[in-house]
Amino acid sequence: MRAMTDASPRTFGEHLRAWRQRRRMSQLDLASEAGVSTRHLSFVETGRASPSRDMVLQLAEQLRLPLREQNALLMAAGYAPRFGEKKFDDPDLAHARRAVGLVLTAHEPNPALAIDRHWNLIAANTSAMRLLQAAVAPKLLAGQINVLRISLHPEGLAPAILNLGEWRAHIFSRLERQIDGGGDAALVALLDELRALPAPGVVTPSKREAVPVLTPLKLATPLGHISLLGMTSLFGMPHDVTLEELAIESFFPADAESAEVLKRLAS
Repeated sequence: MRAMTDASPRTFGEHLRAWRQRRRMSQLDLASEAGVSTRHLSFVETGRASPSRDMVLQLAEQLRLPLREQNALLMAAGYAPRFGEKKFDDPDLAHARRAVGLVLTAHEPNPALAIDRHWNLIAANTSAMRLLQAAVAPKLLAGQINVLRISLHPEGLAPAILNLGEWRAHIFSRLERQIDGGGDAALVALLDELRALPAPGVVTPSKREAVPVLTPLKLATPLGHISLLGMTSLFGMPHDVTLEELAIESFFPADAESAEVLKRLAS
């Protein structure tokens, strides 16, 4: 896996080539999809020709680039970014914040949380915070909270996770796919950090082993064991970087016993 960040110095051609190769497209493939000649695309990649703004956006669309990377590609070509990146508490995102709040609240008594692209916690419902505060060391809940770090940390949820080996493999696989799709250096560093966390006696399944259709999160709580299935929700077709990168992780009880324990935990 290679890290590709918008902070890395790169000409437009190098940036374009890296994304084309990441998407496993030849110059002919990309040129055909974007409606330009292979010769012109080759000249653009080598710096012998400069792309128009429209061409940059067309190439970005065919490469299925996230909004952040579309902005980076535009700036590498000398153009202003197209998409804004407002902070989540910006007044312009009030409607989005309200929607996130409604989803989190409506999911009670089941846990749900909103995260950014680096898995940092943005918001959580009461059920999620109750589970975290019961099992996670206070120092890990101070400041910016990374939900993957606290889930695998020995002072976090890890001691309460009954299928820790399986859950570690699940998290590593998700991060690997996310990195492969975007090459974010911060995610590469996070994955390295998580892999280095101690997990004595825990066997992480190999990639050759059969995997379940869904990997549950099995937790020991003060009121009994629960098994949770996760679902990820995203905003549809946002035009702001922050909103495109925001995700809601909702957890559902995998069985009636888990549902009952969650209800009792909430009461």
